[in-house]
Amino acid sequence: FAALNVLDGTVTSVCLARHRHEEFLRFLRLIDRQTPPDTDLHLIPPVGRDYGTHRHAKVRQWLQAHRRFHLHFTSTGSCWLNLVERWFAELTRKRIRRGVFRSVKDLKTVIEQYIRTHNQNLRPFVWTKKVEDIVQKVSHRKATPVTKH
Repeated sequence: FAALNVLDGTVTSVCLARHRHEEFLRFLRLIDRQTPPDTDLHLIPPVGRDYGTHRHAKVRQWLQAHRRFHLHFTSTGSCWLNLVERWFAELTRKRIRRGVFRSVKDLKTVIEQYIRTHNQNLRPFVWTKKVEDIVQKVSHRKATPVTKH
């Protein structure tokens, strides 16, 4: 699990063997401890993966008790809005793809080292596309294709 602070680029993460609701709650508690209590947190869970994990009754109960956490579920076509997904793509491209890992422990070590290095050299994400290009892409995705039956 990972969370990206879009204001400064900080990544908070935990590498766990499983992604059940128990692990997600552990991750939420980590974020809760590491974030000032007066800060609202807006989380965008990954699209398609671990869907039940984020909607589990115990997770919903925890979120009810921690009102500063807000989960926003996006459609598959909007996953590019989730900047942490972009960060994961960068991690994959720079450190994982074409890597040779003799064990899960080796892979975990590489990921954790990448996160430490990233957090020591922070820079916020900056959009490079023009607003018009983004709006056009979103509008195109929303268009319903005409099909002949």
